[in-house]
Amino acid sequence: MDKRSRIVVAFAALLLILVFFFPIWKISLQAPQYPEGLGLHIWINQVTGENYHNLESINGLNHYIGMKKITPDSIPELKIMPTIIIFMILFGLFASFKGSKKLVAVWILLFVILAVAGLVDFYMWEYNYGHDLNPNAPIKIPGMSYQPPLLGSEKLLNITATSIPYIGTWIIGITIMLALGALYLNSEKNKLKA
Repeated sequence: MDKRSRIVVAFAALLLILVFFFPIWKISLQAPQYPEGLGLHIWINQVTGENYHNLESINGLNHYIGMKKITPDSIPELKIMPTIIIFMILFGLFASFKGSKKLVAVWILLFVILAVAGLVDFYMWEYNYGHDLNPNAPIKIPGMSYQPPLLGSEKLLNITATSIPYIGTWIIGITIMLALGALYLNSEKNKLKA
């Protein structure tokens, strides 16, 4: 790879550091009893309310319909995601240092595999969260489940839940696009030399 492409890959890898400072996913809840809305931010290492008491309020609402309390310490993915991101930063820097198109391609492929695995895992978490209800819950509606959507909006009783990728996910997307761009720039430069 030429020097410019290697710099772009190194920049893309270092850009991933920002994922530690921004949530990767956002779930918003709109309901008549909460006109200002409630929200969850999912980070690579924690789950927080969009505002200070939102997580506590969501757990309170969920109690009435039998959903488990959202306890970030009990979610194992939040413990391993930071290590994965650090590995991806180091892998990208190594690929840049080596100047290997194959390593950059493997790095991009790993991003795609991790993204698919992450979405499947998130869907399974949401499925269990919305279907594994306490049978002794104060509010029971036969046949009703409360799984939030993986992506988009869905009405659950009088609550509209919206689930969207957030700033951290867009940073990862930009990283992948920069890496793809570096490969493209390098291949175009090689074509001109030929």
